Amino acid sequence: MTVPTTGRRERKKAATRQKIADTALRLFLENGYDAVGIRDVAAEADVAVTTLFSHFASKEALVFERDDDFEQRLTRAVTDRAPDEPLIPALRREIHALVRHCVADDAAPIWRMIVGSPALREYEESMRLRHAQSLAEALIAAPGLSRSATACRTIARFVIDAYALAREAADPQAAVDEIFEMIEAAWKVAGQTPAGPRNGRSGAGV
Repeated sequence: MTVPTTGRRERKKAATRQKIADTALRLFLENGYDAVGIRDVAAEADVAVTTLFSHFASKEALVFERDDDFEQRLTRAVTDRAPDEPLIPALRREIHALVRHCVADDAAPIWRMIVGSPALREYEESMRLRHAQSLAEALIAAPGLSRSATACRTIARFVIDAYALAREAADPQAAVDEIFEMIEAAWKVAGQTPAGPRNGRSGAGV
């Protein structure tokens, strides 16, 4: 059976992206984030600088290569739910999965590097804001939730912050559950008040 050209091309593209990310992370951990430049990563990965930038928009993005995947998983937890599936448990599962990934033993050196770099900390904060915005938009657009745009934005921010707070807790998974009990309570309260505008334009940001 002939392998579709598009599928083969996409697999090759994904493999190149992963190779670049793995190479960058290894160089950053071995030599220090600030000591390694984009050209160093491209040379070590045996790709052109233009190829690297076609996969990653910045040096900081090389450290957070699962950024887009996480954002998509969160929004799909809203959009791909079965009609009778509760929202908050679906989001809780995704945060649990992310926290498990981030507190694994091999992730510790990466987080030490992030904490020690102002540029990476700033990038992570902007990434969280973007994720919260995307999640809020998915919540606002979802039919049948009967919550105002403000409530959707607020819960979206709580969900994203749950990951950052739990990651630093003594028992990260227990922290996720504790935080989500509060999120679920807030979501229920929001459903008991009259829903305001749901066009996403009542106020700026998330």
